Amino acid sequence: MNLPWLDPGDPFPDPSQAWDISQPAPGLLAAGGALDLDSLHRAYSSAIFPWFSEGQPILWWSTDPRMVLFPDEFKLHRSLRKSLGRLRAQSSFELRIDTAFDEVIRACSSSERPGQSGTWIVPAMVDAYRAFHRAGFAHSVETWIDGRLAGGLYCVAVGQAVFGESMFTRAPDASKIALAGLVAFCRRNRIACIDCQQNTQHLASLGAREIARADFVAHVAQNAKKPAPHWQFEPVYWNELLPPKPAA
Repeated sequence: MNLPWLDPGDPFPDPSQAWDISQPAPGLLAAGGALDLDSLHRAYSSAIFPWFSEGQPILWWSTDPRMVLFPDEFKLHRSLRKSLGRLRAQSSFELRIDTAFDEVIRACSSSERPGQSGTWIVPAMVDAYRAFHRAGFAHSVETWIDGRLAGGLYCVAVGQAVFGESMFTRAPDASKIALAGLVAFCRRNRIACIDCQQNTQHLASLGAREIARADFVAHVAQNAKKPAPHWQFEPVYWNELLPPKPAA
């Protein structure tokens, strides 16, 4: 039941040492440390992520099993396909990457979540991921309608290992469309897996599933060393999910 306490710069325990289902918080690995660039980079490169609430120390996790989305298994349901097709026909719709990261993470931090009374995206996390973004390791995928940010998500990417973090929406299906855009981007760039961290019914409905932590750790170790793709979305990427729009 003892939980390792980290001083800033300390190495992380091996993910296999995280608490198991017999303990109060399965997946909890360590507490303490820091949210600086080096710590975040080392954590994600080892399949570890921070997650804590206001008033708690920094808590580090590596869940088992791990919820992941394989881009080729993404379920583009009929209703979402219709929404995406309708929006793509409008000149006022655009999917962007990294043009409004600060606004996206602030919107994610203030979004209400069913069954949650607060947010884990506390001010220290916002500051840390903004710095991670400036260093090139965190990205936003944004749905823009009529010149306004309608929804989106932010993620972490180390090499070709991609970790989904949080989503928000201000218009119907806007966050799902951002996720569909991330899937299309990953398919085009041959990124094999998007980390979703923990199992939710919503993610499962979109095709995410659980895999063993050991398999996920091996995936990250292999893909974090690969050259990072150029994080920019091109309209042609939609062809990975949808057939091309008919000529006018």
